[in-house]
Amino acid sequence: MVLTMNKISKTYKGGTKKALDSFSTSLTAGVYGLLGPNGAGKSTLMNIITDNIKADSGSIDYDGSNIQKMGKDFRNILGYMPQHQGLYDDFSANRFLWYMAALKGLKKKLAKERIEYVLDLVNLRNDAHKKLGSFSGGMKQRILIAQALLNDPEILILDEPTAGLDPKERVHIRNFISEVALNKIVIFATHVVSDIEYVAKEVIFLKQGKLILQDTPSKVLSQMENKVWQAHIPVDKLNELQKQYMVSNIVGEKNNLVAVKIVGDNLQSELDASPALPTLEDIYLYLFNDFNKERRA
Repeated sequence: MVLTMNKISKTYKGGTKKALDSFSTSLTAGVYGLLGPNGAGKSTLMNIITDNIKADSGSIDYDGSNIQKMGKDFRNILGYMPQHQGLYDDFSANRFLWYMAALKGLKKKLAKERIEYVLDLVNLRNDAHKKLGSFSGGMKQRILIAQALLNDPEILILDEPTAGLDPKERVHIRNFISEVALNKIVIFATHVVSDIEYVAKEVIFLKQGKLILQDTPSKVLSQMENKVWQAHIPVDKLNELQKQYMVSNIVGEKNNLVAVKIVGDNLQSELDASPALPTLEDIYLYLFNDFNKERRA
């Protein structure tokens, strides 16, 4: 089970900026966190994998076979959960899954088995006959995941599966994704960095269409030595500090002081700061902000 992307590039008509620029990687079973700011190329990459759009150049292979040549055989092993909840509010959960099973070409007997299975899997069996319009945000996310799993895909693509959810629902869906990823390649695109810190096998950072970093969370975090600091400053100095440095966290303290977490290169000599434990969110801020670039100029 290997999904290999070879120098994928995409430029939209009339554009001068590439949405993807010679993107290459190889994925095996497990969860891959796909991170990057808006416009980084995440949606373009997912649309190319799902064959919604064509790449200008490059190729994608699955177990050594080109997915374009595989055609329907590849789509049959693919599951996709879109970011936007474009659901039919008047459909019940059960009717929606039957509709999606028909679109996926599942035969009636298999569809019935899979619908019952995925409803249990996402803990919606008791809500199967409720209209989707009455569902909470978390329930809607779960029914979207359920439809993506109807055909028991080997490759599962999830676009912002935890967006807009409360902490309890986020943890539930995050843990669920970890469980189903044991025998699937799961691409988890998100802006909620903390949601993948403990579930991702590897994290993929995209910037301006290019792969800038891919590694396990622990190895990525180990690269942040001397890049995350904590300082204690008077409240009246906070605005000035934020203009000069990337501040990732602020906590009020006694005696008119605040504890600030700062992300940047070698700040100990400039500030009365001590090293702080980095998180993936700190790494995201370090890779996708202009403070470091401006300071090096």
